[in-house]
Amino acid sequence: MSDERRRMAGGLDYRHGRIELWHGSGGRAMAQLIEELFETSFDNPFLARRNDQACFEVGAGRLVMTTDGFVIAPLFFPGGDIGCLAVHGTVNDIAMAGARPLYLAVAMIIEEGFPLADLKAIVASMAAAAKAAGVAIVTGDTKVVERGKGDGIFITTTGVGVVPAGVEISAERARPGDAVLLSGSIGDHGVAVLSKRESLAFETELLSDCASLHDLVARMVEAVPGIHAMRDPTRGGLAALLNEIAQQSGVGIALNEDAIPVAPAVRGACELLGLDPLYVANEGKLVAFCAAEDADRLLAVMRAHPLGRDAARIGTVVEDSRRFVQMQTGFGGHRIVDWLAGDQLPRIC
Repeated sequence: MSDERRRMAGGLDYRHGRIELWHGSGGRAMAQLIEELFETSFDNPFLARRNDQACFEVGAGRLVMTTDGFVIAPLFFPGGDIGCLAVHGTVNDIAMAGARPLYLAVAMIIEEGFPLADLKAIVASMAAAAKAAGVAIVTGDTKVVERGKGDGIFITTTGVGVVPAGVEISAERARPGDAVLLSGSIGDHGVAVLSKRESLAFETELLSDCASLHDLVARMVEAVPGIHAMRDPTRGGLAALLNEIAQQSGVGIALNEDAIPVAPAVRGACELLGLDPLYVANEGKLVAFCAAEDADRLLAVMRAHPLGRDAARIGTVVEDSRRFVQMQTGFGGHRIVDWLAGDQLPRIC
């Protein structure tokens, strides 16, 4: 019996085993990894066919597709890990168009020597997140790179969803007079990841807000189909999102600092670390732009949902040819909320 056959005879060793180059070679070891781990965890009829693609039907409406890569460090953080983050992040990008997420494709680049126990935990987390979001992981790809070339694991996810008829949500549709609504406190994800990365201890445990927002969005769209724009403030935080919308829609945005929710523990951590919560990443929050007359109704719907209970109206879209985002501070002054030249917290998602 060959060494490879002998290794495969007992199944994957999740307690002591590690990823080897042959797990990405296209041979028996790779087939075993796919069958015993990925197919078992992501079990659905599409994967069971073992094709190199997935063929599926969609209902009426316009298709939405997105893709994203996840390179976070550390891979496991308070409130989540790279697995659930990959699912939540892609589901949320689909949801920001007002779409219902349907299917995901997953590609993994795994470093030689990566513990099988960690891989199993990440895959289980992805499977649980996908099941909770009502989406199927229908196809994927696995590559193994030499030790020292992959930093553990990188994950790329591609998602497909469908937008209901009559819904037109896009970043260039914000209009002067629109209300700006935020679904909850900012900075939770970035500060939680940083605390783990730097082994920082705080009196209050800091948890990532990592979550899929599709159900919240569905209720928002049902109540106010005419939402103009929506986006989730991930890398670059709330500040980057608002500048993107201002640029794409050709408007200005006026914010009220006192209206922006920030958890006391996050605010304290940011003050200690010299960070501005406006620029810290989130993975379970959204910002919606809607007509002023719809704001109260939409805000009530958001607050009735567990992922929007701390929702707030934080500002107004204004006419401004310079496309500035400006904020009235808690001290009564004003400041420009500009883009950052770089990144406060790299490798955050």
